[in-house]
Amino acid sequence: MAGVASRSGLPPELVSRFVALGLVDAERDARGRLWFRPSAPSVIARVQRLRTGLGLNYAAIGVVLDLLDRIERLEVALRRGERAAKEPTPWT
Repeated sequence: MAGVASRSGLPPELVSRFVALGLVDAERDARGRLWFRPSAPSVIARVQRLRTGLGLNYAAIGVVLDLLDRIERLEVALRRGERAAKEPTPWT
């Protein structure tokens, strides 16, 4: 936890709060220590940008993060569909 907090420039207590609020994913090991995905610092930075830049509360940030993830999945699906449409159709 301390590593992710220091890379994010935030106190560990705030990172722990983000985990408790469901804004950042983490797993607990048998000793109760938090383990983060490699993307955690960028997620934390996104949370901070939404908080300071738009003045959103943490509940609203959770909604925005969910919507941004959903948009990203839809854009990936759209790009896949566009690539598939460009491929020639074999005649059989």
